[in-house]
Amino acid sequence: MDMDGTNTTMPMGDAMIPYLHLTRGDYLLFKALKPTSTGAVAGACICLVLLAIFERWLFAARSALDYHWRRKGLMLASLGVSHTTEARPTEDAEKSFHSKSDDSRALNDMDVTEPSRPIFTRTIPPFILVHDIPRGLLHAGQALLAYVLMLSVMTFNAAYIISIIAGLGIGEVIFGRMGNGKAH
Repeated sequence: MDMDGTNTTMPMGDAMIPYLHLTRGDYLLFKALKPTSTGAVAGACICLVLLAIFERWLFAARSALDYHWRRKGLMLASLGVSHTTEARPTEDAEKSFHSKSDDSRALNDMDVTEPSRPIFTRTIPPFILVHDIPRGLLHAGQALLAYVLMLSVMTFNAAYIISIIAGLGIGEVIFGRMGNGKAH
């Protein structure tokens, strides 16, 4: 009891242990998900390892797709293709883009009769709906997984924390070379 007469204690059966522990019976994300046996805790740890590995795969896939979408968007912008709908350059335009070196493209774009002017190249890809909607969905999925893993760590259960760290490490070993590391 506090000095003002209110009772601020919680029943001990539902109290969260506020320190690192290895006991069973912690709620994991939902009230119905409360592993109480050793086998149930082991199963929850395996699920957390797989979830962490999946998070690393999603990160790598998002990084690779961001790189692909950026290159394609900048290529479409440099070719002058309209990108309000699903833009697909013609085969001739794509071949001519890839066949010319950067220097020859810059020289061909300049008019010899005009005084030299700076050539501005686009650094941000244009908005392309078929690229940006999946990018947003991938980001939302990755954020969801990060919050699920964070909430699992916040139980202070050492078995869960070790499982998540192990899963993130395994996932990085497997999928880390796929992404370029700029999409986090």
